[in-house]
Amino acid sequence: MQLNKIPTTVVTGFLGSGKTTLLSSVLKQAAGKRIAVIVNEFGELDIDSDLLRSCPLDCEDESAATAEDQNGFYELANGCICCTVEEEFLPVMQQLVERREDIDHILIETSGLALPKPLVQAFNWPGIKEYCTVDAVITVIDGPAVAAGRFANDEAKVQEQRLADESLDHDPSLKELLDDQLSAADLVVVSKNDLLEGDQRSQVEATIAAKVPTEVKTSYISNGEADLEMLMGLDCATEERIEAVHNHHDHHHDHGHDHDHAHDHFDSFVISIGEVDSDKLQGILKGLLSDFNIFRAKGFAALPGKPMRQVMQAVGKRLDVYFDRPWGNDEPKTQLVFIGKGIDEATIKAALEEALV
Repeated sequence: MQLNKIPTTVVTGFLGSGKTTLLSSVLKQAAGKRIAVIVNEFGELDIDSDLLRSCPLDCEDESAATAEDQNGFYELANGCICCTVEEEFLPVMQQLVERREDIDHILIETSGLALPKPLVQAFNWPGIKEYCTVDAVITVIDGPAVAAGRFANDEAKVQEQRLADESLDHDPSLKELLDDQLSAADLVVVSKNDLLEGDQRSQVEATIAAKVPTEVKTSYISNGEADLEMLMGLDCATEERIEAVHNHHDHHHDHGHDHDHAHDHFDSFVISIGEVDSDKLQGILKGLLSDFNIFRAKGFAALPGKPMRQVMQAVGKRLDVYFDRPWGNDEPKTQLVFIGKGIDEATIKAALEEALV
């Protein structure tokens, strides 16, 4: 490991490839290791981050936690990390750098649609480069899906995820995205090995061999269980070689990040209000989703006389509502994050306040 730098593991892979199961396995083995987790979630990945939240993290100082987070999780509720890393990733990393004496390792689970390269490039920025290094980029692929000639277990669902995020309309094909995720890999993890027959495993090996250099190791795992020593302490310093990695994406997207381009930019803000009437709030949210270009809305509602917080999350036009856990002391009451294009914070807030009780 580079002297005094926090090693960071970046885990990438499509929706359903097994990233979160792998991360959960790491956290269960991390006794005595203080690990900070950054989850770059979008759409269906909410389910995954709920799973991750059930893993205990040694994070007693909650003052540095984001509004969405009281457990050491920094959820970047955005789309393509390539387009938004400057706005959201940097502040989170700066918070972690400030707490570097309390952190042994950082784990980043990217969105299934994110490319590792721009994220790794960010580790060369001033303020991060001095304190953090990329220990390894781990690309997780679904063994049976690749053996069958597909790029993901449920390609339709991955495609649906792409369509739900309009900031991704500049991205290349799924095949090219997989190529790009593999091109940055320091380790390839093939999940669901228990479901592969011998000839299928040979097919997977051939596919990977055609896309990654021979020095990149491949590990086959079952049930998301991988030895911690295999995943951490690889000392790759990936940020030092990342400029040489070729991406299909480089031809599709200018990494100068000119945010005047409408397809690169979207708005995001957090709205906090008091206790609400849940039915009214749901009705208002559905109306907003219908009337405005909102990609994502997510947060928690405080209902009068109810000790449990109510989770509300919307992707596209679908709204899911459920109770998850009791409110903690001093937690903010009703709070919702909105991500969209051309949406006005004051207009959205005024609408939500109609649900106040």
